[in-house]
Amino acid sequence: MQPIDVELIEKIRLYTLSAVKKGRYQHSLRVAEMALLLSARYGLAGDKAYLAGIAHDMCKDLDDETQLSLASHDGMEITPVEVKKPALLHGRAAAIKLKRDFGVDDPEIIEAVAKHTFGGEDLGPLAKIIYVADKIECGRPQSNEEYRQELLKKDLNHMCLAVLQENLDYLSQRGKEVAPVTLRFKQSLEKSIEGENK
Repeated sequence: MQPIDVELIEKIRLYTLSAVKKGRYQHSLRVAEMALLLSARYGLAGDKAYLAGIAHDMCKDLDDETQLSLASHDGMEITPVEVKKPALLHGRAAAIKLKRDFGVDDPEIIEAVAKHTFGGEDLGPLAKIIYVADKIECGRPQSNEEYRQELLKKDLNHMCLAVLQENLDYLSQRGKEVAPVTLRFKQSLEKSIEGENK
């Protein structure tokens, strides 16, 4: 497989820098670095992981209408949860923007960016890495060195499930709605782990 052009990654980084608030840009850099570390740990292409990490939140500071408009081009239903809070569509919007404006057509990158918010059934390894990297980058309050080292002892599915469960607990404590696709993501991970244990 051809490595990704460094200039393309730089164009996407510069777009992200111009399109989001400073704190979100710093978060995106940390997610890209964490994704790079995880890709090395789990044997994936580092350039793809870095690109997906830097791009995952590139549309998060766009207005609701623009996010809805972009996401509506991916052929998937816009769910009631997303209609209520269009900012939840930022991953899907970013995936469309990557395809349309930057010519990124790698299905693993598109899946990873589009699904990093809720997860999804039968996600590929890169999408799992971006989902995890977004939640455990070193700027997150719980993410100290010891916490990350404990997670890194796990295989990818177990690590992903642990991070997902933390997220579900967080939402539950705050009385927030859990998207049905996130529950299906959990079931999918549990099923994969069960299959590995047979």
